[in-house]
Amino acid sequence: MSSSKASGRRAPGRGVAASGSMPRSRRQEGGLVLVVDVGNTTSVFGLYRGDELVLDLRISSEAQRTSDEYAALLLPLFQHGGVSAASVEAMMVSSVVPPVDRHLERFARRYLATRPLFVEPGLDAGIEIHYDNPQEVGADRVVNAVAAKAKWGAPVVAVDFGTATTFDVVDQSGAYVGGVIAPGLLISAEALFARASRLYKVDVRRPQRVLGKNTAEAMQAGIYYGYIGLVDGILERLLAELPSPCAVVATGGQADLIASGSRFLSEVDPHLTLTGLRLICERNRGR
Repeated sequence: MSSSKASGRRAPGRGVAASGSMPRSRRQEGGLVLVVDVGNTTSVFGLYRGDELVLDLRISSEAQRTSDEYAALLLPLFQHGGVSAASVEAMMVSSVVPPVDRHLERFARRYLATRPLFVEPGLDAGIEIHYDNPQEVGADRVVNAVAAKAKWGAPVVAVDFGTATTFDVVDQSGAYVGGVIAPGLLISAEALFARASRLYKVDVRRPQRVLGKNTAEAMQAGIYYGYIGLVDGILERLLAELPSPCAVVATGGQADLIASGSRFLSEVDPHLTLTGLRLICERNRGR
């Protein structure tokens, strides 16, 4: 794979250069692009008309969910959102859960009459990948880098708070150059709850003060401010290696929570990954 291509895992029998659009005779005015971000815990579906996000949905990422089950879940939600499955012209997927891919492809072919594109080796993501082994880079990390670069320019750091927290760097030349992977906030908290026999589950939120006056407050302070320390400590060291100014953008489930206490997270974009998928889809449609 060349250093200018996106990474990921290719499902058997799927051509990366295939068009993701319907036959012309079936296209409708104002057609939609469906983008899908399959994470370890949650899958996010976004429907775009041009550059406008008209609908976004979240469901759990279940490896054994079939194409028919996807249809049963998603098509009524599309209808409720005022959009028709027949309006979907193209589909782009970023997945870090390979068993899901074949079910999504069957869903797209059977219910949307389109062939989906996947962010994987051989797909032109529009960004150079400077990594020891480009195929190791998660598809979501490439997608976030593409979106962050398009919106904030270079250099830029994208921080995605999911099951894992990823820090992805685009350098001043506009290339993806690597980053950091850390345990996510929620799995870190779950490890504490599970392994400390006398502690119990508490809500993960920003406490009013660091000094806890009871066990629940002490745990909340440790979880929240401990994680702020992890995030800001990594960002401080990353930014020291990059030219200034350098934007730092947060996305993912805990982005707002952590950004509210961070010294470095200056921007929050909840749809960063969806935006990147849309941009990559536009670049590859018809190829």
